[in-house]
Amino acid sequence: MRCFTDLKLHKMNFKDMLKDNETVFKDPVALDYDYIPKVVPYREAEEREIILSIKPLLQRRNGKNIFIYGKPGIGKTLICKSVIKELEETTDEVIPFYINCWKKNSTYKIAMQLAEDLNLPFVQTKKTDELLDLVKREINKSSAVFIFDEADKIEDYSFLYFVLEEIYRKTIIIISNTREWLVTLDDRIRSRLLPQTIEFKPYTKKEVEGILKERIKYAFVEGALTEEAFDLIVDKTYEAEDIRVGLFLLKEAGNNAELRASKKIEKEDAVKAIRQLNTFSIKSSESLDDETRRILKICKENSGKKIGELYKIYTSEGGTAVYKTFQRKISKLEKAGFLKLKKLIGGSEGTTTIVNYAYKDLNSFVN
Repeated sequence: MRCFTDLKLHKMNFKDMLKDNETVFKDPVALDYDYIPKVVPYREAEEREIILSIKPLLQRRNGKNIFIYGKPGIGKTLICKSVIKELEETTDEVIPFYINCWKKNSTYKIAMQLAEDLNLPFVQTKKTDELLDLVKREINKSSAVFIFDEADKIEDYSFLYFVLEEIYRKTIIIISNTREWLVTLDDRIRSRLLPQTIEFKPYTKKEVEGILKERIKYAFVEGALTEEAFDLIVDKTYEAEDIRVGLFLLKEAGNNAELRASKKIEKEDAVKAIRQLNTFSIKSSESLDDETRRILKICKENSGKKIGELYKIYTSEGGTAVYKTFQRKISKLEKAGFLKLKKLIGGSEGTTTIVNYAYKDLNSFVN
């Protein structure tokens, strides 16, 4: 029988191993996408504009409307939720509503959420008009802020017309990934909405570093994350232009270190986390309809191909949607963060689009 002392430990040092009750994490919740930090750095100007739009409501006057746009993962939702949190701590006179239009994409679904947020009884059997009437009566007793996030996913705009016409004192905040969304509104809504436009620009590399450092202070035990691991995660987050990528990498790197029973999160843990980006998605693909999920699977398995080539694969596997519908679904998947599209202009085939599965290409950045 081999003696325990003869076993090779592969450079493992017992002094550096975690004990049963130890962890590299102080508070992993600080790395959640929905976590609202006490301070949201580098968005002070945008936050001020949102606060000023709401301020008239505190004086029982109508507020201003705002349209916010910018790439995913650069603080649009976070800053709005931060303002709402502060508003709730300041007054009971203004009711805030946050609607994620990815999940609530029709007037009926939005009306139902508003009714539920107001704790209105017996709403399950009500029709859309009945729900809106109940909601109107309750909200008009005070003032309200409506945040419609992921507006790109909205299927009908009747609810927006309702809020504009029927709610007396309100501020409407609409969040979209692209500025072009405003063009999709019909004239009667756009002329009433008249929003101030705020663009959220991608963070600089220095800002990415500052944001992640702030989260690390709350998330990890002091000194747990090595400089090499941190620098690598900052690089990948900046390249992705999405802070949520950085939060994912930090959490996974911490988990990888704990799997090694290590008190330190080393570069190897960050490298492994980057390789795990292939499984990373902000939205669950389970929220997609079957046909869109099928198209996403084809794109994932054939990342880097032209959209025309992907359509041929789709039809060869029994897909029945026409090409324009296929293009539309690809576009929606890009807006949702599942895909990245790159237009190629010129060449023998004219203009074409290359479809990449989002974040898959980040694996090539690992040194």
